[in-house]
Amino acid sequence: MKQRLGWLAIGALAGMLALAPWESRSEAAVGPGTIRVTNREVKVTRVDIAPHGTSPGDTEIVRQQLFDRRNPSKPIGHADLVCTFVDSKRLRACRATYVLPRGEIVAGGSVTYRQFYDLAVLGGTGVYDNARGSVTVTRTHRRPVRDFVVVRLVG
Repeated sequence: MKQRLGWLAIGALAGMLALAPWESRSEAAVGPGTIRVTNREVKVTRVDIAPHGTSPGDTEIVRQQLFDRRNPSKPIGHADLVCTFVDSKRLRACRATYVLPRGEIVAGGSVTYRQFYDLAVLGGTGVYDNARGSVTVTRTHRRPVRDFVVVRLVG
């Protein structure tokens, strides 16, 4: 009887250990909601590959500071936008990372004009783990470049 209980306990422990990786995977730690911030462009770097001028494969790297709308003088995070041109005009394939106090949000998609664009939320870290939704960016000032950023998270 004791041997049977011992094997049962070992089997239960093995089962719990086998399932532990799946149980630790969390759904988005934040439910549906909206994050509204502003940004200020800090630096833009363009990498121009041959031929000279905008052509497929050229890269645009944008660094931004993020601000709470209620306190626009103190940064709460930053954003990095890396775009690769896919034609010789304006169309880019972009990936953005928004670093916020409680985690990161990663978004991506096509951008024609950086004055107004939408990206899909692809995921995140921290409280944004496994997040989904969209990011809408609207230009509000030209000098210095400032945007209004709305992140809509779905459950």
